[in-house]
Amino acid sequence: MPGAEGSPEQRVVRLESELKQARNEIAALQASGKRSRPGQTLGDGLRSLAQDIREGRPVTPDDLFRNFQPLLRDLAPLFERIRIREAGRQVDSLTGELTRKYNLTPAQQESLKEWFKQKAERDAKDWSAMVGSNGTTLEDIARASRNVRPDEGLDAFMAKTLSGDKLADFQNQRMVERTSRVEQEADMRMERLNGIVQLDESQKDQVFGIMARGSSEYDPSMKLVGSGEEIDAGLGAGDAAALAVLRPEQRAAYDAEHERRRAEAQKQMNEIGLSLPENWDALDH
Repeated sequence: MPGAEGSPEQRVVRLESELKQARNEIAALQASGKRSRPGQTLGDGLRSLAQDIREGRPVTPDDLFRNFQPLLRDLAPLFERIRIREAGRQVDSLTGELTRKYNLTPAQQESLKEWFKQKAERDAKDWSAMVGSNGTTLEDIARASRNVRPDEGLDAFMAKTLSGDKLADFQNQRMVERTSRVEQEADMRMERLNGIVQLDESQKDQVFGIMARGSSEYDPSMKLVGSGEEIDAGLGAGDAAALAVLRPEQRAAYDAEHERRRAEAQKQMNEIGLSLPENWDALDH
């Protein structure tokens, strides 16, 4: 029996039905060779890549992705359901944590769960749109995979749910969490550059501040401190600004090491018949 509406038994029956339908759709696509780009099947694209590799023409990981992309577009509905289901497993944990900390009412808990559900559905659709976009690269997918945040945008929702001391406590806690993530990211990127050119203490502070401001979670109200002094906010953001901090001899050493690492990475890729993307960068590697 399927079970009552909303019961675990009813959900299992529905998911099994969706899985069977998805398997049938995959089998039909494989049998027909249907692709999003008329006239070219997945097999055609892979045979073309194999020919390029045999004849020594450059093939990058993005070329491989581009040939698999039509298949990913076709399977997007299945991937969306999987992502929504995986996100759903975090909803109860996050809702429970916020309920415990801020003593949410049953109505507030239900509103929070619904917000998380809608957020997961939007994220899944955005992911499918990105994967299916003609301009998407593997680097874009890697960055998006690292930056999955099921609670992104929660601040605005909680601002309408909490008030007084509870809201102030929530906002303070969120700022502490964001600042910690920004500092961790900035420390990591600063250490990558330091591992190449040996920054002095002043340069470490400057590069740390630059990398922090380049973070997607950076907020001007954050107080970033290094070596006992507040970080200069006028130094800019991004790798170009960080490299501008280097002295001439350091920049020469960085350029030489960058080329050495690029050559080594290219050698490793050549061993499997591929080449590096044009925008390969030592700080992001």
